[in-house]
Amino acid sequence: MSISPKALVLGGKTGLLGQAIAGVLHACGWEVVSTGGASEINLAASDAKESLARLVDKVAPQVIFNTAAYTQVDAAEDNPELAARLNSALPALLGRLARDAGCRLVHYSTDFVFDGKASLPYGVEGKTGPLCVYGKTKLAGEEALLASGLEKLTIIRTAWLFGPGRKNFVSTIIGLARERGSLNVVHDQIGSPTYTVDLAQLTLKLVEAEGNGLFHIVNSGSASWCDFATEAVNLSHCNCVVQAITSSAYPQKAMRPAYSVLDTGSFARVTGIIPRPWAQALREYVFREFLPADEA
Repeated sequence: MSISPKALVLGGKTGLLGQAIAGVLHACGWEVVSTGGASEINLAASDAKESLARLVDKVAPQVIFNTAAYTQVDAAEDNPELAARLNSALPALLGRLARDAGCRLVHYSTDFVFDGKASLPYGVEGKTGPLCVYGKTKLAGEEALLASGLEKLTIIRTAWLFGPGRKNFVSTIIGLARERGSLNVVHDQIGSPTYTVDLAQLTLKLVEAEGNGLFHIVNSGSASWCDFATEAVNLSHCNCVVQAITSSAYPQKAMRPAYSVLDTGSFARVTGIIPRPWAQALREYVFREFLPADEA
């Protein structure tokens, strides 16, 4: 009788991505121990490092999946120290713990490590240049891990997440579209919408292939926020018009990259898999979560 592999999923109880990863691992026969989100990880506490070390020692996982992060992009501008603790110091600590435990660490990063000045999808070797505190702290987390000497290290950059289990861009747009006749959505930011369930499944394929280093995993294709919203509204059968506006018409504290589409070539070379188009994944999500069976 084979022994089920064991995973520790930081953020697996409440996080948008963490819940998807925990669910996919359970479905594939893994034994999963999940923690809450970043709010439960107080690195300022005097025993924080010891608590995490005890947790890793108790669980004895084959793989640690770190989905915990400070993801409030605008709030990070006012809370750079907290963002740095969760996005930079936490990954560095997990890298040391994973190295000592002899297990793999899978860490998630972001398209916000780029400056958005490219005209073609960013590969893993693309020049970084984050524009905001969130992006800078996430990049620092990547750099700390890559310098840690951890051999079983998988860093996955992803973007524009949507999926079940927690409020996200798609659920927000559909909720508003059911209440309003029109919505204004930014059209001059282009990225890679990504379904968390697909990301979780593709992550597991990468782990099974023992992929080490830096990878991009997103759904295929690209879209503006306006394109993304329009597709969600149409799929949900809402009688709402989505109107395109510029970023300047919707000012935000943190600067975002204007173009942050990610190239998944590095992932495909290791796994042989090309992720499905985002529109196809969005259709599945909307039909499952927002439409009665007779309308889907």
